[in-house]
Amino acid sequence: MNRYGVFDVIGPIMIGPSSSHTAAAARLGKVASTICGKPIKKVTFLLHGSFAKTYKGHGTDKALIAGILGMEPSDHNLRNSFEISKNKGLEVEFVETDLGDDVHPNTVKFLMNTTDSDIIEVMGSSIGGGAIKITEVAGCSVDFTGQYPTLIISNKDIPGSISAITNIIYEHNINIATLKVYRVQKGQTASMLFELDNNLPKEALDEIRAVPSVYKAILISPESKEV
Repeated sequence: MNRYGVFDVIGPIMIGPSSSHTAAAARLGKVASTICGKPIKKVTFLLHGSFAKTYKGHGTDKALIAGILGMEPSDHNLRNSFEISKNKGLEVEFVETDLGDDVHPNTVKFLMNTTDSDIIEVMGSSIGGGAIKITEVAGCSVDFTGQYPTLIISNKDIPGSISAITNIIYEHNINIATLKVYRVQKGQTASMLFELDNNLPKEALDEIRAVPSVYKAILISPESKEV
């Protein structure tokens, strides 16, 4: 069952004509930038379905860039995101494409080229009313909406990794709403995705990052960027 609050029913405070194409697009861009976690020099936006057909008229292009720059949907600078990104040296490209029949019609795939020559891929969808869903990170299928504080961990797939992380979360009196584990091959790199009832304090995140099996840990807050 979908979880909706009064904010979702009334509708998001935003700049732009459409919650699905503007507010959600800004949220998608901001989450993608947070997942990337590095300075970005170029973003290629692969636009699918109705995003591809209407992105200019509905301001989806401006909103996606604004999100990458860290703006909220209500930021009045959203309408100037092209100029701001140019001044910051951020190169952007929009490509209309087909991401497959099983993909939501309001979907975008971010190809983010970082300043250290890495390429980070994130795919997500606008699912209505300004809400979003992230469905792919670095080629791995995921499923989270960003409605809860979300902890994403890349780790070595060895025994004890999950218990080490959950113990730290427990010690800081944070309840885990959902936990999902992803891996491509046994004993290689795996991913954990925690949706939490409360934000994780910085000291807890530092403890998690210090766990020997953890390669990377980021916290996505519904109201802020990475901690």
